[in-house]
Amino acid sequence: MKGKEVYFYQGIDFIRDVEEELRAELAEYFGCPRIELRPVSGQMANEVVFKAMVKFINRGRKEGQPFRKMRLVLNNDLTKGGHLSSQPMGALFNYVKEDATTGKENVINFPVQKDCLYKTDTAKLAELLETEKPELIVFGKSMFLHKEPVAFVHDIVSNWQPRPVIMYDMAHVLGLYGVLQEPFKEGVDVVTGSTHKTFFGPQRGIVASTITKESPISHLWIDIKGRAFPGSTSNHHLGTLLALLMATYEMNTFKDDYQTQVRKNARAFAAALKDNGIDVEGDAKDGYTETHQVVIRVSKYGLGNEIAQRLEQNNIVANYQALPDDETFLQASGIRMGVQEMTRYGMVEKDFITLAGYIADVVIRNVDTRAKIAAFRENFLKMHYCLSLEQTAPLVARIFSSIFPNDGFFNSVVANLDSLLRK
Repeated sequence: MKGKEVYFYQGIDFIRDVEEELRAELAEYFGCPRIELRPVSGQMANEVVFKAMVKFINRGRKEGQPFRKMRLVLNNDLTKGGHLSSQPMGALFNYVKEDATTGKENVINFPVQKDCLYKTDTAKLAELLETEKPELIVFGKSMFLHKEPVAFVHDIVSNWQPRPVIMYDMAHVLGLYGVLQEPFKEGVDVVTGSTHKTFFGPQRGIVASTITKESPISHLWIDIKGRAFPGSTSNHHLGTLLALLMATYEMNTFKDDYQTQVRKNARAFAAALKDNGIDVEGDAKDGYTETHQVVIRVSKYGLGNEIAQRLEQNNIVANYQALPDDETFLQASGIRMGVQEMTRYGMVEKDFITLAGYIADVVIRNVDTRAKIAAFRENFLKMHYCLSLEQTAPLVARIFSSIFPNDGFFNSVVANLDSLLRK
C-alpha cells in the first residue's frame, strides 16, 4: 500500500499504510481521485481551502504586485442556516477583501425563497451571479433541510473565464453523500466535511476533490495539500486515523441501507411531529426534510433555548436553533434535531413516530417524560450498520500484516485472528 506521498519520519510504515488505505476507501466513497485527510476538523478543512484559494489566486503575481485576498465569496447566510465556519467570523476570517466604505468583508449570500426560507431562490441567484461574479462559491449549511442548487450554479458559471471555484461544505451531511446529492457529479470542485456527524467516524475533517493534473485549476489541489501540511498541521492526531478507516469500511459496506433509513426516519419523524401539533419547518412537498435533520418551531411554547433545556431534562438532547426570521440566535424560535444516531441504534419509522409523541408531551404540555424516555431507550442498545467479526478479521489482518510481514509468530496470530477476536 505504499503511496507517492513524501514522509519525513522513520518508523511510520504502519501509519503510512493506514493513511494510504484510508485515502483509497474515502476516494471510493466519494467517487473522486483526491483526498486530503490531515485536517483534524471540518472547520480546519474549510480554513485549509480558504488559505489555498488565496495562495492560488496569487499564482502568477508579478514581482512588486501586492498579495491579494479573495475579491468576493458567495455563501449561505448564517441566519438562514449557513455554517459558522464558512462565515467571516469563522474560518473565512482574513481571507476575503473588505469593502473600504463599510469595513465589512466582501461576502454575499444565496437568496432564499419567500415561501420557504430553507431553499434557494434560483431566479434571483442567476441574476446575482451574473452581476457579482464571485471567485469562490460555498455551498453547505448547519441547518440543512434541502438540497443545494449545485448543478444550476455550475451550468451558469462553467464557461466563465476565469470561472469561480465551487466548494461544498458537507460537514453535516457527509454521511448522506449519494442519497441526498452527489456534488462532484453536479460540478463541485472541492468537498469538505466533518467525519463524526452523519458520517459515523471519529472527530476529524477531510477535503475531497475531482481536481486532476489536467484540470485548469490543478494548482489549487497542490495549494490545498500545502496548506494542510505544513500550513495547518504537523501531527494530525494519528491515533484517530485507524478509527476513521474502520468507520469508512463500514460506511462503504452499509452506505445505501444506512442512508435510505436515515431519510425515511427523518421524514416519518417530521410528519409525526406535525400530526402531534408541532410546527415543522421546511417544504411540506419534500416531507419537510431531505436530510437527517428535522427543525421545529416552538415559539408558541417558549424560547428555543428554554425548550431545549426542558427536553434535555427529559432525556432528549437537541439543539436550540435560530430560524431564518429570528432576529438573534440568543432568542431562538426553533429546535434542530437529527435522526442519524438513533438510526444506527436500530430505530425505524414507527419508533420515531413514538418519539414524536413524547416530544409533543414535553414541548406542548410540559409533561415529565424522563422515565418513559429512559424505558424507550432501553429498546435500542445495539449498534447497527457495523461489520461482523467475520468481515472485520481480514481487514484488520491486512492492515497489521504490514508491521511484521515476515514474522512467523505474528502471521500465525493473523491467520487465527477471527477465533482470537471471539475469545
